[in-house]
Amino acid sequence: MEYVLLLPGQGSQKVGMGKDLAEAFPAAREVFQAVDDAVGASISTLAFDGPSDDLTRTLNAQPALLAHSAAVWSVVQRAIGPSVRAAAGHSLGEFSAYHVAGAIDVAAAARIVRRRGTLMYEQGVARPGAMAAILGVLSAPIDDICVQASAERGLVVPANYNSDEQVVISGEVAGVERAMELAKEAGAKRCLPLPVSGAFHSPLMEPAVGGLQDALQAEVWSDPRVPVVANVNAAPVRSASVAGELLVRQLTAPVQWTRVSRLLVEQYPDATFVEIGSGAVLTGLLRRQAPSVKTLSCGTVAEVEKLLALAGGAV
Repeated sequence: MEYVLLLPGQGSQKVGMGKDLAEAFPAAREVFQAVDDAVGASISTLAFDGPSDDLTRTLNAQPALLAHSAAVWSVVQRAIGPSVRAAAGHSLGEFSAYHVAGAIDVAAAARIVRRRGTLMYEQGVARPGAMAAILGVLSAPIDDICVQASAERGLVVPANYNSDEQVVISGEVAGVERAMELAKEAGAKRCLPLPVSGAFHSPLMEPAVGGLQDALQAEVWSDPRVPVVANVNAAPVRSASVAGELLVRQLTAPVQWTRVSRLLVEQYPDATFVEIGSGAVLTGLLRRQAPSVKTLSCGTVAEVEKLLALAGGAV
């Protein structure tokens, strides 16, 4: 059996994530402790017990999600690792993907994403922005809608191409509001403002680029053992140097998740796609795009045990 790993991004966090794993598996406990030590804060306490408002803060949510994914991986790696063919992560999840692909250890990745989350939050304060999810099939391309809204009210761009029927837009508040109006006129089923602290994956994040570059360069990277399909260009990455370049670009560029999913399904049609970490957002998107693919979510003890039984492995 072959596996493709999917790593969730910000928005998938929830209080309680990883708690049962840390109680059941020493390896998972060690991962959470390593993240706590790396960032100098009790990320594990926020993940396990909240409060939700603190966990949701960008600088906490990012290392918490990484820790959860890494904790799951520490438990299942021996059973499925040799059969993993590729990995991909959504936004923050791309850093988790490089960890499970062996390109960076969990402590180093935690330091980077903690810094990334801090930079993104600070830039959101310095230059407030907004994001919104646009759902449904539109009569006009979302790119054209964003161009028109930008010209009329303020900068707005597509930030996440999540599926053919779901795109997230990002930018200045007035631009996002105008783009939502235009999207509704173009037939959007729903336009949902997102509870975020800034205009992520947009040019408004440009001032944070230098700080992220410094954080990436301060850590030791290796070439990934399996290809990681990048958010920026939906291309497989096999070298550490390319990984670093694309992770920096990702901060201001849209997440091409529809293209990432399509490539993975085309290249690995018989694989089981396993979402490693919190929730089942990515496997849900994948099933809507390719209903015949095999998927599993793996973030709780019960789900880990199911995967291990499927793989015929043991902890």
